[in-house]
Amino acid sequence: MDLAGGTLDMWPLYSFVGGAITTNLSIDIKTYVDLTPRDDGFFEFHLHDLDYHKSFESYQAFMQSKDEQLSLVKGHISWWQPSSGLTLECRSESPVGGGLGGSSSLSVSLIKAFAQWRNRELSVLDQVTLASNIEAQVLNTPTGTQDYFPAIHGGLHLLHYSHEGPVEEILEFPEGILEKNMFLVYTGRPHHSGLNNWEVYKSAVAREPLVIQALYEIKSVAEDVAKVCRQGEWDQLGELFQKEFESRVKLSLSFNSPEIDQLKKLVLQNGADAIKICGAGGGGCVMVWSQPIKKSDLMRLCKDKGFQVFDVKAVRETE
Repeated sequence: MDLAGGTLDMWPLYSFVGGAITTNLSIDIKTYVDLTPRDDGFFEFHLHDLDYHKSFESYQAFMQSKDEQLSLVKGHISWWQPSSGLTLECRSESPVGGGLGGSSSLSVSLIKAFAQWRNRELSVLDQVTLASNIEAQVLNTPTGTQDYFPAIHGGLHLLHYSHEGPVEEILEFPEGILEKNMFLVYTGRPHHSGLNNWEVYKSAVAREPLVIQALYEIKSVAEDVAKVCRQGEWDQLGELFQKEFESRVKLSLSFNSPEIDQLKKLVLQNGADAIKICGAGGGGCVMVWSQPIKKSDLMRLCKDKGFQVFDVKAVRETE
């Protein structure tokens, strides 16, 4: 779950603003991949979130398939070039298009599975580079990289982006300090991060003043979020999340949606401090931040209004 600085993790946007920092938290909404080698040459797939179940008699038959559900899996398998058949089963606890880095988490899970099969050691940066390049090829758009780090290993991640690329810093934080204030709400409308970020990318390259200004504002808020996380001033996060929201919706109209507006009005009028768009927005999940005493009532209110609610937990580096 990205807390601040999203979109600036895309190259070269962080270079446009003189470097940037993002904050990203590993949470207990997980992605699972089971890879089983087989001797008969068949390629069998069970992609549960897409309700896709199909097998192919050979690698060539699989690669010739035009099924869109296979696009990300095909990108990974074509890179690894397996010499035998396999059965691949994938599932995720995140809603499709939830803005929680679901495809990034799936990419990391696929890389871990294939690396284990091939007895290949990959560093964190190796995995991030491979995952981001495969996703860029599949989506045919530039991709950010911040979502891969918390999928590789747990923690509260500060990612420093400069001309040298991303450098990871992992912060310690007290048990339960974030969970007591936050929960996630799925708006019911899937988002399309590649398309939304591409609009920002094009506008930034064209040096559109309002977009560049919004990117600088997001950079500034992200620096403040990193500072208060380092200093443990957790009660200041609500105000910063609200600032981040206001700057993010300036980037593109596609980052907001009627569903997000409805949720924002609902929770803010009933005592929440702020909402935070997850990922590229336009739908997907939204994080609600409130005082602990109000959290349960707000969660119940969102459920009563038909929203899907997740009471997420942080996952630490050692978990």
